[in-house]
Amino acid sequence: MQRGLERGEACQFLRIARVMSFLQRLFATTDVEKLRALSARKILRRVLTAKDLIAIGLGTMIGGGIFTTIGTGVKGAGPAVIISYLLAGLTSFFAALCYAELGAMVPIAGSAYTYAYATMGKLFAWIIGFALIFEYGISAAPVAQQFSAAFQDVLKSVGIVLPAWAQQSNFILHGPWWNIAGWDIFHSQYDVVGALFVLGLSAILSLGIRESATTNNVFVVLKISALLVFVIAGLWLFKASNVFDFSSFAHFNAKFSPLGWGSIAPFGGAAESAQPYGIIAVSAFVFFSYIGFDTATTTAEECKEPQRDVPLGVIGALAIGTIIYCATAIVLVGDMPWSTVPIKDPLVAALAPLHFPLITWIITIGVLAGTTSVALSSLLGQTRIFYVMARDKMLPPAVAYVHPKFQTPVYTTMLTGVAVAILTLIVPLTQLLNLVNIGTLIAFTVVCGGVLYLRKRNPDLPRTFKVPFVPLFPLLGIGCSLFLAIFGLSRTTWVWFAGALILGLIFFFSYGFRTSDPAQIVPVEEPEGLTELP
Repeated sequence: MQRGLERGEACQFLRIARVMSFLQRLFATTDVEKLRALSARKILRRVLTAKDLIAIGLGTMIGGGIFTTIGTGVKGAGPAVIISYLLAGLTSFFAALCYAELGAMVPIAGSAYTYAYATMGKLFAWIIGFALIFEYGISAAPVAQQFSAAFQDVLKSVGIVLPAWAQQSNFILHGPWWNIAGWDIFHSQYDVVGALFVLGLSAILSLGIRESATTNNVFVVLKISALLVFVIAGLWLFKASNVFDFSSFAHFNAKFSPLGWGSIAPFGGAAESAQPYGIIAVSAFVFFSYIGFDTATTTAEECKEPQRDVPLGVIGALAIGTIIYCATAIVLVGDMPWSTVPIKDPLVAALAPLHFPLITWIITIGVLAGTTSVALSSLLGQTRIFYVMARDKMLPPAVAYVHPKFQTPVYTTMLTGVAVAILTLIVPLTQLLNLVNIGTLIAFTVVCGGVLYLRKRNPDLPRTFKVPFVPLFPLLGIGCSLFLAIFGLSRTTWVWFAGALILGLIFFFSYGFRTSDPAQIVPVEEPEGLTELP
């Protein structure tokens, strides 16, 4: 009996040891010092400056988001849409400070994924890497559809109209999506222009980061110029009475915030196909406009001076974008009564009384330039995240292959482009915008938590930029992000995100958990012919 007890204790000890070994592997972190040394290796071309990073951040932020959300935002919050933009911007501000500190400490491609791996372990790194697919990859598809709609309007102005089946995406299903027999291919519609647009941008990215950054800078200038033209021209029509009523506090509140704060209840946001109402729900909706300022951190390995350039790029992009958003919102609700603002083309409608066709064309060019730069930066960010995850063996090593001539992850870039092009071609992704938002808000939460963790675990690590007022600012970032995600988004959004995450975790435990080892992270072997450009 004694031997039986001893064998039982030994088996129990082995089970505990296996569980402890499993947990250790699951939450194993990378060495921050090793990551800093790794960033000094020349793998991708170091040609970017702080100016390029600001342009890359603005390239993702400004464009698709503001043109898509501002009309719906005004319908749901009235003039108080300004508060919604400020609340979303405040949430992004706290996250931007944390991104800047971690980006300067760990100047290596991968953004929030890299920071999670260095602070919270392998499991959280995979979850954030998966969440960033929503922020970058999926978000490029509806932006491409916006480009397609604007481009088709231009074609219609010269008498060219595409066949009805090629104008927009509307894949018809009879029954559940997994029932292939219910796919009505011949009666569906396809966004051909949007799909070709994504493939063209992917080809540009494959040519090299310098060419991509230069192209992106041009489009950033075009779209910001268009918004500035709207603000300046709109001042001629601005009426303070459309925004404020100072006769009494009650009148002021009724005029400025006619729909109030909305339903402040967990998972009380509007369903994906519904109009959000109230400042909170609208803030969670227009948050899409801020997605992308952190794209600057995904190109850290391509910066000449990452410790200096990354903080300037992240904070600079967010600051410029917030100013432009607030100015645009103020002018829009001042130019016309909020209840008459249309959801489609609100900026053009606001300036229609000027009877100046040139302004309409300038704004249209801004939409085309804005959506182009947003999609370009989103695809770039997604490609770089896949690159670093493959280097860490979370994904197959072929994903991290760097072309010897172009010195970019060509295969990853084109595969990402093809996947996004298929989504653009067949799926109306307006219902997925909230999924993009929830993925980003979860990433923000982890980044803010990572700053707190590293401040306690490695307080002596060199930090060329530090978040002020720690722990207050990181805690505010966590609180604001979770508040918008829980109180601004719907239950349906959370269910879809959880379902997608489960599928991602199945792949993680099938491949990445077994193959990745944070203690053995090494850069991709430098291909022959890889040279630094002057």
